Amino acid sequence: MASLHVLGVALIVAGLVGLVLPLLPGTALIYLGAITLAAADDFSRIGWPMLVFLGVLFLLSLAADSAASLLGAKRFGASRWGLAGATLGILLGLPFGLLGIVLGPIVGAVVLEWLREPNLRQASRAGVGVLVGFVVGTAVKYAAALTMVGAIVLAYFL
Repeated sequence: MASLHVLGVALIVAGLVGLVLPLLPGTALIYLGAITLAAADDFSRIGWPMLVFLGVLFLLSLAADSAASLLGAKRFGASRWGLAGATLGILLGLPFGLLGIVLGPIVGAVVLEWLREPNLRQASRAGVGVLVGFVVGTAVKYAAALTMVGAIVLAYFL
């Protein structure tokens, strides 16, 4: 069972690294680490209620990470073109790492919003909305991940 403990901790550490490296699915790895640790102890320290709680946090982080930029753009007045640009920007930005993930949706929203109607002020508002949404989504993801890790640590040391 010690090897399962090591694997569980390694998954959680990899998940924490994944919060800053976009190629690793941070909260997913933390959740898998929690499941592995739970299995290592026959669910005595981390039981099903805790795994459900952690699963809800994991799903919340996924939803926030996926939807926040688009919701931010919409909140700042982006049209469907701007939202499509943000989505396209995410896809095109992925190969460029963190910088592409941050700038891709912003540039995509601004460019397509401007192509729809050449009003730089309105197009820029769509880009700002994407940025605000990205920051909010990232904050929710980090809060969920740190709460997950905190709950796991408490389960083991309380």
